[in-house]
Amino acid sequence: MTAKSTTHSSHWGAFTAVVQDDKLVITPFAGDPDPSPILKNFENALNHKVRIATPMVRRGWLENGPGPDERRGSDEYIAISWEEAYALAAGELSRVARAHGPAAVFGGSYGWSSAGRFHHAQSQVHRFLNTTLGGYVRSVNSYSSGAASVILPHIVGDMNEIARRGVSWEEISEHTELLLSFGGLALKNSQVASGGLSEHTERGFIHKAAQRGTKFISVSPLQSDMPDEADAEWLPIRPGTDAALILGLLSVLKANALTDEDFLARYCVGWDKLVAYLQGKEDGLVRDASWAAEICGIDAERIEKLAVELAGKRVMVSVAHALQRAEHGEQPVWLGLVLSAALGQPGLPGGGYGYALGALGHYGKHHNRVSFPALPQGKNGVKDFIPVARIADMLLNPGQEFRYNGQTLRYPEIKLAWWAGGNPFHHHQSLARLRQAFNQLDTLIVHEIAWTATARHADIVLPATMTLEREDVGGAPTDRHLIAMQPVARPFGEAKDDYSIFAELAKRLGREEAFTEGRTARQWLEHLYQQMQEKCEQQHISVPDFSTFWEIGQIPLPQLKDGGRLLRNLRLDPDKHPLPTPSGKIEIFSQTIADFNDADCPGHPVWLEPTQKPDDEHPLFLIANQPATKLHSQLDYGHHSVSLKRDGREVCLMHPQDARVRGIQVGDTVAISNVRGTALASVDISEGIRPGVVQLPTGAWYDPVDPQAARPTCRHGNPNVLTLDVGTSSLAQGCCGQITTVNVARYQGTAPAVKAFEPPVILTR
Repeated sequence: MTAKSTTHSSHWGAFTAVVQDDKLVITPFAGDPDPSPILKNFENALNHKVRIATPMVRRGWLENGPGPDERRGSDEYIAISWEEAYALAAGELSRVARAHGPAAVFGGSYGWSSAGRFHHAQSQVHRFLNTTLGGYVRSVNSYSSGAASVILPHIVGDMNEIARRGVSWEEISEHTELLLSFGGLALKNSQVASGGLSEHTERGFIHKAAQRGTKFISVSPLQSDMPDEADAEWLPIRPGTDAALILGLLSVLKANALTDEDFLARYCVGWDKLVAYLQGKEDGLVRDASWAAEICGIDAERIEKLAVELAGKRVMVSVAHALQRAEHGEQPVWLGLVLSAALGQPGLPGGGYGYALGALGHYGKHHNRVSFPALPQGKNGVKDFIPVARIADMLLNPGQEFRYNGQTLRYPEIKLAWWAGGNPFHHHQSLARLRQAFNQLDTLIVHEIAWTATARHADIVLPATMTLEREDVGGAPTDRHLIAMQPVARPFGEAKDDYSIFAELAKRLGREEAFTEGRTARQWLEHLYQQMQEKCEQQHISVPDFSTFWEIGQIPLPQLKDGGRLLRNLRLDPDKHPLPTPSGKIEIFSQTIADFNDADCPGHPVWLEPTQKPDDEHPLFLIANQPATKLHSQLDYGHHSVSLKRDGREVCLMHPQDARVRGIQVGDTVAISNVRGTALASVDISEGIRPGVVQLPTGAWYDPVDPQAARPTCRHGNPNVLTLDVGTSSLAQGCCGQITTVNVARYQGTAPAVKAFEPPVILTR
């Protein structure tokens, strides 16, 4: 251990750290106005009993060899040496590549892992597979924005220009008169950003805007989705019905001549087709305020009043990630842009459309003039890919056709999956189905710091260092500080960083030079920093050399105020600055999408009924949203995360009337169940949730009573035991993990103790 105070960074904040009397002391970055409490999760993370100390091999795989195996998730493990681990992993990769080719290898690694730009697990594993095998089957898009990342390029041309380079918080605080947020602006979400976040400024900008007179309206089943500083009006919508509400608003605006027809004619295509749909000219169904009210549960009078209130003001329309993580999730994303366009707002200061504003700390920020470069990943010679949320479909249905973004593709047959820096048993839905899918593999190799559910399903487990145990550089394109991530402690047990593991494996496979290019990890950091330094010099930006940067711990980087430029330039001159869409304009109707001829995502936005609706057996909606106590499932065993559980379980939220009719009180343990399984959780009761809705955050490590059960019970409270594993539509195939339907009942008897943070049975030889 070191007694020296070191600088470091995480996805939820920069900090300094020092080990004093065997205790880790974390101090947030001095320039952060609103540090995240998630930093407290580091305090007990280094030496927790759930850490993995040595390479492990699953007993069944070692004894019986590679192949499908139902014992994954419940088997014993055998501790082995690194030499044995390298031999087993390299040998199995070679076997699969010889017998089946690189198209039988899936490079997983979906997950955030470390904020460090070099020890970025996805980059490391992809570089390794590219340089040793010549490629691998990859995934595209993300669980967070799978639907949006496909629909937005069709209708506005570029997702990043709308999300990461959208209208800034600074501009909103100075110009916006009304901010209408579908899905809210929860600060628990914006406290994290991939690559690091040295300054949490959202709360301050929201407070400034509200003090200036900006009105905030939050459309969400949860009142907490908008911070108190906004002093917002809350419209408690029925989950998953935002598309219907927006169609109702558009109908009122059109009927009352409140739409900006000049903007729609000059900068958009297809408004006439959507108007015909609103007026029911094809099917006789008029989509007005009364129609919308029946679906979304907000009074028709309030819908009409809201539409009138929007007209004539500087309006910002935001749509959260959450809305598109549901069946037909493309529709509210599309309609949010249409509503903004109908009001004539895109391209105006503080006005327009913000996809995912508040969903990440990146969004609404300014961009650095120069960013820290990424580790090159090499060339992937395998063409096969899947949308990231379709991994269970791929493993269960090799060779089956599926639709994606207008293409008909086939799932490849995967024999080996290599995972580093991620936990699919957090991200994915219908966890019993996911377990069944992983059991089809010949081999699953996982790098992990601790015994997550993914590690417990692996055949070969390689213990990885956590961020505090290695050196790196933390930085994000929207964070104006570059952080030297200096090691805080020695590696736990025999843990090694991903680069060291892959370098040794590449050596055994005869590809060491291709993977390492002759550099150590420190030399890669110096090399990447030098590339950034050269770009800075080209722009006459002065930055110190690497050794000076490493000594002082952080440097500031200059930024550009270029948020909202895509739509601002369109508004300046649509001929000189057309959008990268087929028409060069905002596509309210997309001929490209129409020509795909997929009924679940037609050529203009529509309301499509979800398959999941409350019924007698499952009368409540479940909202499975992001946790406030951790990033995804990372460090779930950390002090802050554990301190806000109850009896070791996650806490769900219910409305008083739903709790009362079920005889449920605060602190009770409840069984939340449906046809896919059961999650046990403790209960809080509040009027800050819409009646008929229960909320249970994601992130609790999957802890099944019986791992092999067809309908498992997670005693820890992981809602993805319950969520449905289907694509948002044939267009995007995004995940539908935000909403499902359930029954909730008070647990009878003594609830089983949580064992999520207990290691599996480990044998020695």
